[in-house]
Amino acid sequence: EVQLVASGGGLVQAGGSLRLSCAASGFISDDYVIGWFRQAPGKGREGVSCIIGSDGSTVYADSVKGRFTISSDNAKNTVYLQMNSLKPEDTAVYYCAADQDYSDLVRRRADFWGQGTQVTVSS
Repeated sequence: EVQLVASGGGLVQAGGSLRLSCAASGFISDDYVIGWFRQAPGKGREGVSCIIGSDGSTVYADSVKGRFTISSDNAKNTVYLQMNSLKPEDTAVYYCAADQDYSDLVRRRADFWGQGTQVTVSS
């Protein structure tokens, strides 16, 4: 069974940066898609970015394009989300998720979810 541990959240001022990590343990192969989602208070969970293990291609939500970068270190079984130029509206609990099916992942039906890490951006 795959387990995901998200870390790296914290409190940062607007314009600052944070790097989130999602460490995967258990069996996870290159055919997995790993994504980051976020959920702000009173709002639904939204997709932020994902990386497709088979070819390394990436997808970003329009709201984070040009500011966030997703990457992976296969040797460490870890996916990172580098977040720059943070805005107060980026404040949320960030979750990582993994699935072998891209469609299930983007529909928030991923098989595996991490526990979430809080990101707070002050104005």
